[in-house]
Amino acid sequence: MNETVTVGQAIEFIRNSLSDIYPRGEIDGFVKIIFRQLLNYESVDILLRKDNILPEFIPDKIAKVVKDLQKRRPIQYIFGTAYFHGHNFHVDGSTLIPRPETEELVDMIINENPDSDLSVLDCGTGSGCIAISLAIGLKFANVEAIDISEDALKVASCNAVALKAKVRFGKQDILDMPQVSEKYDIIVSNPPYIGECERSSMDSNVLDYEPNTALFVPDNDPLVFYRKIAEFGVTALKPGGRIYYEFNSRFPEEMRSMMTKLGYLDISVIRDMQGLYRFLVARKEYESEKESR
Repeated sequence: MNETVTVGQAIEFIRNSLSDIYPRGEIDGFVKIIFRQLLNYESVDILLRKDNILPEFIPDKIAKVVKDLQKRRPIQYIFGTAYFHGHNFHVDGSTLIPRPETEELVDMIINENPDSDLSVLDCGTGSGCIAISLAIGLKFANVEAIDISEDALKVASCNAVALKAKVRFGKQDILDMPQVSEKYDIIVSNPPYIGECERSSMDSNVLDYEPNTALFVPDNDPLVFYRKIAEFGVTALKPGGRIYYEFNSRFPEEMRSMMTKLGYLDISVIRDMQGLYRFLVARKEYESEKESR
């Protein structure tokens, strides 16, 4: 790019450089993020300042970002930040990039649980986006979060400090959960759920950059993490406590059947904003319900 560049010229450079790789709508999203990150511009600023000359160091920074985008590196990793549920979260190659669907899950939990001092466990926390958002959104909640990745836990802990959210983080393998008795009101998880058979249909920007261990499960046991968490919840949830899952839309009936066999009640399989089955909510029975069976 030339040394003297207007905002409008920079936008055209971004669009022309990426038009063969990304759809126009996604490129326009990149433009907004680039100008917000580099110049603290919002959409209205971009429109009003199209003829403004950029500071001399900005064109080179834009060119570097575009070069990374041409390699299909996710823009959230380029800037090290992702916007989720009203806050900026640090992300890197050790954590998945938070998705809009997961914001729906957080909203669901907050809206359905108005009580204060609830005890919450987030299994497979990654960047901490679910746990931290719940710690902020629920009333005086006691939030714990686990992950098997020490690098992810470092990222999550930094995010909690930055956002002034009280969350207790710990290293734990979901496949080897400890024995806990009636401790939690809510267990939530968005664990790995993409089958190996789906790998060939995925974009390279996900496969090449996001942590595969946080994405994929064996084709012969795609619900393994959900089953282990649900088995843990049978004893770890308080009577009437609930599990919230984000899951692979391929398996709504399998998820419902699994939770039914484990004795959960009020099982709801819920569609996301795109119309795909994406969430499951289930309740642990009360003692009186056990006696009546």
